[in-house]
Amino acid sequence: MTKAPVTGDVTESAEGPGAEQRPGPAPSTSSSPSSPDSPGPLSSPGSSGSSGSSRPDDVIRTRGLTKRFRGGQLAVDGLDLSVPRGSVFGFLGPNGSGKTTTIRMLMGLIAPTSGVATVLGEPMPQSVASVLPRVGALIEGPALYGFLSGRDNLVRFDAADPTADPRTRRLRVETALERVGLSAAAAKKARAYSLGMKQRLGLASALLQPRELLVLDEPTNGLDPQGMREIRALVREVAAEGTTVFLSSHLLDEIEQVCTHAAVMSRGRLVVQGTVAELAARAQGRLVVRTPDVAHAVEVLTAHRVGSLLPGDGRVDGDLAALGSLGSPVEEALPKLCAALVEAGVRVHGFGLERGTLEDAFVALTGEGFDVAG
Repeated sequence: MTKAPVTGDVTESAEGPGAEQRPGPAPSTSSSPSSPDSPGPLSSPGSSGSSGSSRPDDVIRTRGLTKRFRGGQLAVDGLDLSVPRGSVFGFLGPNGSGKTTTIRMLMGLIAPTSGVATVLGEPMPQSVASVLPRVGALIEGPALYGFLSGRDNLVRFDAADPTADPRTRRLRVETALERVGLSAAAAKKARAYSLGMKQRLGLASALLQPRELLVLDEPTNGLDPQGMREIRALVREVAAEGTTVFLSSHLLDEIEQVCTHAAVMSRGRLVVQGTVAELAARAQGRLVVRTPDVAHAVEVLTAHRVGSLLPGDGRVDGDLAALGSLGSPVEEALPKLCAALVEAGVRVHGFGLERGTLEDAFVALTGEGFDVAG
């Protein structure tokens, strides 16, 4: 059975296999948001920053947001989220961690069991009619008319917007198609589009008009590596124009490459949120020594009380925290340690610290791997 989106430019995947949805009315044009605020402090649930770090102009804010489905499944548990205006905010977590359920509550597609959510300063889902016209969104998958061409789908979306000037409709449609790389396939029936092409067309529908907020749920799903790069470049372009972008993904490198801020979800709960740099800094870095004399380097490093050594092919990795045992700050300990290796006759081809990644941070925060398979 086909299920239509609630309102605005929010596209939602069909509930039944192969079912097509009828897109809802397109949103109206809105003014561009102001420049981004300076990053707020990193916060974890339960900390003072979790509830006190939000600013009056946060584009998205939730407090205690909870969704429990029939049968008792707790999909989202007490979510406190703050998305700064002007940010590219990555909503990070494995498949099944509650990201899409959260987005559906934010867009008014489903009601929360408890808690509150505000989008663009207005409560949701009570303010769906006034909020969604200012939002462009792609949730789970695009809702398309399969019997229409890609171009005609966008014409229908645009025509449903009462504020859209029909005299400039074709220009908006062609511009949106070009931005997502679908100009050459614009005359092709949407039912014949690949998954990646459907994702592009759904994104194009969200970009027909300027938006204050763009919400994207797994926007690179189904795309090849080149397509992923193009969509990421487009996200940066949209953000540079002043739109706040809220992007959910289970791809860690996607968040690191395009986002300024991020939140980590695990099993329905918020683990931590902050700037991407702050989150990556939560992961402990590693000392890396590149040398052909691996065994000798291990002996020297062990003698200098560097622990958790991992010898490899032409390199030795050590635990950065263990450098504290040298009795001086890391900045002072590193040159001394390098000098000790050289004096011992170890041929040092490379020496330094390898920064932690978001994946390292996720494992450190949750104690589990990052399941990208679902």
